[in-house]
Amino acid sequence: MRVAVVGHVEWVEFARVETVPRPGEIVHALETWEEPGGGGAVAAAQLARLNQSCLFVTALGADDLGRRSRTELTRLGIDLRAIPEAEQTRRAFTYVDETGERTITVLGEKLLPRGGDSRLPWRELAGLDAVYFVSGDVEALEHARRARLLVATARELTTLREAAVQIDVLVGSGEDEGELYRPGELEPPPHAVVTTSGGLGGWVQPGGPFRPAPLPGTVVDTYGCGDSFAAGLTFGLARGDAMEDAVALAARCGAAVMTGRGPYSAQLSEP
Repeated sequence: MRVAVVGHVEWVEFARVETVPRPGEIVHALETWEEPGGGGAVAAAQLARLNQSCLFVTALGADDLGRRSRTELTRLGIDLRAIPEAEQTRRAFTYVDETGERTITVLGEKLLPRGGDSRLPWRELAGLDAVYFVSGDVEALEHARRARLLVATARELTTLREAAVQIDVLVGSGEDEGELYRPGELEPPPHAVVTTSGGLGGWVQPGGPFRPAPLPGTVVDTYGCGDSFAAGLTFGLARGDAMEDAVALAARCGAAVMTGRGPYSAQLSEP
């Protein structure tokens, strides 16, 4: 299949700790590492694993972290299309506690792929089987809509509302305030809304509740769980799965990534 992700990248420094420090407290990291992350990068990597290829339209900083991000993401099998921007790469610092829960602080603004930038391969999105829109400007979203199937994150409601294009599937969260979607917030309304609720599973509208997938191992790190879920959902729907089956695959993707360090080490490879 021909699938793509439109979204952002940020360079993430991880620190594993017993507990996230309280105000005024000092804690010692048990382990540290760093790698490119962000919703676009994680979703593109998951789609590349499931589909053996994924076009990723993004923007990278014209700095060392941008160059390192390009190298690392290409190694993951992603067909990376990015134009270096003048700004520095956005960074993030993430604590991972003893339960695997991640706590993220972002540093700087997202570098967004711009739909008016003719150096990016916007024409290639036309007729693709599916595009997952993570972030970008209104014109980028309009290009993404030219695919047969458009899945989008509720994190970008402002852009979705301004563009007023038809979203096939909106993916949101019932727990994260930044990903909440309420009926009536988009016009035209999405054909379907998938809301996740962590270990409780989630809800499909229209449809009903779904259960979480069994964990294939011990929880190590929850970073990237939601974006891997959305990528799995996009893949399943693109190949023609019924919504119920696509959500089941998405849940497996979300469960798998939690059993490895960082967002990539345990992503699901077999759909």
